[in-house]
Amino acid sequence: MLVLVDLDDTLCNTWEAGKRAMLRAIPFLLRRRKFRALFYFLTARYRGLEGLKRLHTLDLHELVEELFRGIYPGISGEELVEFSAFLENHFFRHLRLYEDALPFLRSLKGLGAKLVLVTDSSTNWQRKKLKVLGIEEYFDDVIISGETGHSKFEDYNFRLALERFPDSEVYVVGDRDETDMAGARAIGAVGILVRRGYFSGRKVRNADYVVKDLLEALEVIKREHKKRNQA
Repeated sequence: MLVLVDLDDTLCNTWEAGKRAMLRAIPFLLRRRKFRALFYFLTARYRGLEGLKRLHTLDLHELVEELFRGIYPGISGEELVEFSAFLENHFFRHLRLYEDALPFLRSLKGLGAKLVLVTDSSTNWQRKKLKVLGIEEYFDDVIISGETGHSKFEDYNFRLALERFPDSEVYVVGDRDETDMAGARAIGAVGILVRRGYFSGRKVRNADYVVKDLLEALEVIKREHKKRNQA
């Protein structure tokens, strides 16, 4: 059995941690009279960047530079470093595993599953999250878009995981339909969408199952696994 798992908003509260960090950034931006940036974030204009595939290979510092140079073309490198360091500090203060993450991972290992983390963003950013969260040991492999050069809008990273761990019984567990679930469909895996986090209100087109948390996802995998063994 091979299980491909997403990280952000599947295993940990990335969106919530990011939102809390941005709230802490409001007085920071006000003190520096960055009113255009404040307006940009308060009006959620960043949502327009969701479909830009290149952004899914960037870390926080690169993302901050991308955003701020669009708002303030003449902004100094020192200001960019200061703001990204502020955000990173407060982000990691609030980053947490969901309560069901460890029971989910431990149970899958108990079933003998190979676990591969398939996640977007940069190497440094995602590996730091794994270290802070303390879950590196659970994965047989980690595939990060910043390392492969391919975001999860493509099926490359999903196929890479299957190439490294060939198996006829494959599951993909994630929170985003157009990436995680589309990837599952592309490789013939069972797609299990966890409805939480930033993308929880989106339409579902690709998932085989929609669940509210990882414990429900685990039950789906157990049922499917049992059916296959009895076939």
